Amino acid sequence: MRKPLSLYIHIPFCKHKCIYCDFLSFDNKTNTTQIQYINALTSEIRLYKPYADRFIVKTIYIGGGTPTILDEAMIGKILDTVRHIFKVDRFPEITIEANPGTIKYTDLISFREYGINRLSIGLQSADSELLRRLGRIHNYEEFLRGYENARRAGFENISVDVMSSLPGQDLHTLVDTITKVGEMSPEHISVYSLQVEEGTPLYDRDDLINMIPDENLDREMYIMTKKVLKSFGYNRYEFSNYSKPGYESRHNTVYWTGGQYIGFGIGAASFFKGQRFKNIENIESYIEICEDIRDELTRDTDRNRLYDSTSAVLRTNVETMFIDKRMEEFMFLGLRMTAGVSREEFKLRFNREMFDVYGEVINKYTDQGFMSVDEKRVKLTDRGIDVSNYILADFILDK
Repeated sequence: MRKPLSLYIHIPFCKHKCIYCDFLSFDNKTNTTQIQYINALTSEIRLYKPYADRFIVKTIYIGGGTPTILDEAMIGKILDTVRHIFKVDRFPEITIEANPGTIKYTDLISFREYGINRLSIGLQSADSELLRRLGRIHNYEEFLRGYENARRAGFENISVDVMSSLPGQDLHTLVDTITKVGEMSPEHISVYSLQVEEGTPLYDRDDLINMIPDENLDREMYIMTKKVLKSFGYNRYEFSNYSKPGYESRHNTVYWTGGQYIGFGIGAASFFKGQRFKNIENIESYIEICEDIRDELTRDTDRNRLYDSTSAVLRTNVETMFIDKRMEEFMFLGLRMTAGVSREEFKLRFNREMFDVYGEVINKYTDQGFMSVDEKRVKLTDRGIDVSNYILADFILDK
């Protein structure tokens, strides 16, 4: 029986890099580099041929960067390669991220023909001045056109990304954005609070950092986001994610529940065959290594040997996930979901009772009102979610 598998495909190109973005992406690469990268990426996918027959791909997520900056035929080439190497489920969830400033109706039609059935659009705010301040390349009107075009193209599963605690943002501005998005009724909405990361242009902009809402206002924004989206019929199923019934992100749920996934492209993370690892981040080195893969594949080289030898130079931060580490991740990733973690699933995976391992921690936070327990599941309460970083740290076994 084939095991479920998810695939992440990283497209590191964008038209203009936002000042808060710390993702591995570039806004200065030529079309030639893009073509070389896509060729390299498809070679990496082909590298997994020896193991592909053991799995069935349930979800595919094409992220970035801005994947929609590519010629749509490149996206088609990637998905064709995936389907040639892997068995893909009859009803997969296939998502592509899109910036409203790069969405073309003709491309959306092509994406649907390629089998892409979920679109994730990065709005961030309905306030065009806030968007300009962040270095976004679109305005609200362009988002509306892109959203309408996606519906016309046949997308019945759309996710919209919104950000809170932006420089100069007040509660009214955020609620206005959340309300406008809720009225459009996308199937899924993600709302993330801005994080200022070292190494980004924003990190050195004291003028903007001083405009970021304080902790109290950030808290008000968090509360109002939940309230407004609930009024539109959205269920909060994870700390930052809301959906209509049945439209939870299947791909992200794989991450939160400890499922296997492979990341393709520079910097892409994987959890595969009991190991967690990342690809190298240097795009020139990645292209060179994958060109060697392509050459070896044309020579009918032994695929298992090629996989092993290439993995040694393509991967970094390789970590074998022993049972203690897997139990930790099962708890502190699973507890991000409002449904919590299954006691039965814990026992099936680890052959241990959850309370034999974590009973002391769970009982402590249950007594304090931060967690709730029944015969089937353990989860954080609303109060617990508010202090989740503090609580989840206690689920690390070897501190």
